[in-house]
Amino acid sequence: MLKNLFTVLLLPITLLMISRPCLAAEDYKIGIVTPTLSASEDEFRGAVRVSDKYPGRITHISLPENYSEEQETAITQIMSLGADPDIKAIIICAGYSGILPAIQKVKKKRPDMIVITAPIWDDPDMMVRYVDLCLDTDWVKRGITIPTKAQKMGAKTFVHYSFPTHMAKEVLSKRRDMMKKTCEKLGMTFVHINTPDPKTGAGSSPMLQFLQEDIPRQIARYGKDTCIFGTNCPMQDVIISKALELKFIMAEQCCPTPTQGFPAAMELEIKPEDAGNFDKINALITQKSKEAGTTGRLSTWPVPVGYFFPEFSTEVAMKLIDKKLARVDIPSLAPIARQVAGVDVYFDKMKPELDNYYLIVMDSIYY
Repeated sequence: MLKNLFTVLLLPITLLMISRPCLAAEDYKIGIVTPTLSASEDEFRGAVRVSDKYPGRITHISLPENYSEEQETAITQIMSLGADPDIKAIIICAGYSGILPAIQKVKKKRPDMIVITAPIWDDPDMMVRYVDLCLDTDWVKRGITIPTKAQKMGAKTFVHYSFPTHMAKEVLSKRRDMMKKTCEKLGMTFVHINTPDPKTGAGSSPMLQFLQEDIPRQIARYGKDTCIFGTNCPMQDVIISKALELKFIMAEQCCPTPTQGFPAAMELEIKPEDAGNFDKINALITQKSKEAGTTGRLSTWPVPVGYFFPEFSTEVAMKLIDKKLARVDIPSLAPIARQVAGVDVYFDKMKPELDNYYLIVMDSIYY
């Protein structure tokens, strides 16, 4: 009698245990923080791509449009991600400074929270104490990789266009100096030319007009086996347009991406639904380059680094959470990066003593 009664009482509990679904390990979420679409298209679209790849598992938030005046709002937004117990990692792809205080507050309450920045621009020595993995582009190393690539593409001369306010920036002046040193090492002629400064006076118009007039002069002087490089984003439309006309070499833009300069110079018709489809965009550029007779003389990275970082960081974060990645070192990161980018990605420590802050350069696509 007692045995039967015990069975009757136990049965509902057993049924409840059977019918209640177990919380799967993969049910955690990842928070991704980017600027708005209008503030930084690549990072925003990169986060959207990851959201589509992992439906229901990504919480994507956009920082205020006017970030510099609304940093407290941004800090609150990031802390709200940290307050969600389902979120196990926060990825910040913003390119802003002043975000570290939010990370410090999240880590104080959630020491187990994985945080990846790709990038933010706070003090590196402080960041590595609170961030599991810090990522950025190796802007200075590109002073080696761009001239080296240009020479492989046939360049004998390297023309570097910039202006005083850009050359006052340490990272840009270091890159220029590295380009000059690399050119000398490779036996190439290095030429630096100052344009009108868009940060003073009448803005970009005089600079762009100068390029329209001066690039043909440089090609007439040095020949078609000349690589033209400009340090300013608006320059790229003119440089690529002139490359299509004069057949010189454009090894890489200031910001290496298929969407800088190429669409405008080539009058590409990119449908809204194809905005993040870089296989299609690269195919369009390749065809236009062939039609212009510049095959092999135009190059860039196959995907923007801002588009690459959200997906790459998410894959790293998931592997860390799932215990499939023991540490964030170059041998473990490089294969993940190649799978995401489709080309080799090269990592270097920002400083020899920092084991979780890496700078990257990416292999190229040639059109």
